[in-house]
Amino acid sequence: MSPTGCPTVVERIRASTRTRHENLEATAFSTAMLAGTLPLDRYVDQLAAYRVVLKALEEELSRATGPCVTSVWSADLAKLPLIDRDLTYFAEGGVFPASVAAAPAQAFAREIRAAAASDPRALLGFLYVLEGSTLGGTILRRYVAEAYGLRDTDGVTYYASGDRERWARFTARLNEVLPGQGEQDGVITAVGRAYHHIAAITRALSAGLVAAP
Repeated sequence: MSPTGCPTVVERIRASTRTRHENLEATAFSTAMLAGTLPLDRYVDQLAAYRVVLKALEEELSRATGPCVTSVWSADLAKLPLIDRDLTYFAEGGVFPASVAAAPAQAFAREIRAAAASDPRALLGFLYVLEGSTLGGTILRRYVAEAYGLRDTDGVTYYASGDRERWARFTARLNEVLPGQGEQDGVITAVGRAYHHIAAITRALSAGLVAAP
């Protein structure tokens, strides 16, 4: 709760996305990952899809000049180099993405670039979802490493990047620059759109898979 007694933007986001998050966790892709039965090329394909999204998002965040965005975005939040490291690792081993999620990833990237032109603050909503996804990745990393026999951070650099202290600083900055409901609404809408696109990517990655218990 903010000092004014109104919900913070992060509190509002959490309340509005709880069901969406649970739905993503129940998909065939997510359950197969936890069960250790996810085909390796589907895992690599998720990395490739997220690369398309992160490239658009991080480029637009880096170009943004408004104080609201520049007060929250910092270079230490960049995930694109981590994705590239993982994809390079798998490519050197002859494993390439199946590209089943390319179309929904490109659709997400297009919306990111359109939002950057019309309402740059919306980028913060997209960033919230992508940055938050790596917190869960710290748990998923173990399952992924065991399933594919990976050592250290080989192939799991992106999933190993979650940092609760950095997340706390990020959400604190977000609450600070978006104190009023009117300022928060567009960002919360962008969060919903991000979940919409992530769900589309995950559906594509789930094609032909059976949800594990």
